[in-house]
Amino acid sequence: MSEFVDETEALQANVQGMKNLSDSLAKFNESFASWLYIMNMNSLTVDWPQAPSDASFIMAKRRAEKDALDAMAALEAKKREAEAAIADRTAMTEVTDVETTFADNITTDTSAQTSKSVSIQKKKPGKPKMSAKEKKERILEIEKIISCLPLEFRGSDPNLRRSMETVIEGLLNVAPQGIKLIDLIKPPDLIQARVNKCLIALVNRKVVRKDNST
Repeated sequence: MSEFVDETEALQANVQGMKNLSDSLAKFNESFASWLYIMNMNSLTVDWPQAPSDASFIMAKRRAEKDALDAMAALEAKKREAEAAIADRTAMTEVTDVETTFADNITTDTSAQTSKSVSIQKKKPGKPKMSAKEKKERILEIEKIISCLPLEFRGSDPNLRRSMETVIEGLLNVAPQGIKLIDLIKPPDLIQARVNKCLIALVNRKVVRKDNST
């Protein structure tokens, strides 16, 4: 009996030792997990593998210089285009002033003599000639309208920009009475599809108003 009691006490001591070992492992696991979590948070808040380097700042500086040069080149091209447009409009105005229409046949004799026809040239009623100041104001007004349109009308497509300038000038010449679509069509450069595209862009920007009543 005494041996049985001794063995029972030894078993109880061993079980108590296993329990203490389990408690120690549980505390270690909790502490180790906390340490791993802290290391993970530290890497997220301190380590920046994608932070910009010195090479990134150099590339950004070069990119900014390139953008500035491209902007200056675009500005110079726009200035040359505006000067060419002024020259073209001046030449067209001079041609319009000397243009004449076909002659009408009129009867000159009111007696029994043989009647004969005489051709008389009549000057075509054209637009009133604009002064240099008015031309400059008109160009600035057209440029202001085009600046609020999509990029393709502002210069990425030179032909489309010229068409838009022609359409806007036609609208300004008859403002505020308005103009019919067919009056803006001037083949072969200004066809109906291109006029429609220009007018849709102007209507979308609320520069002009479409009237379907006529």
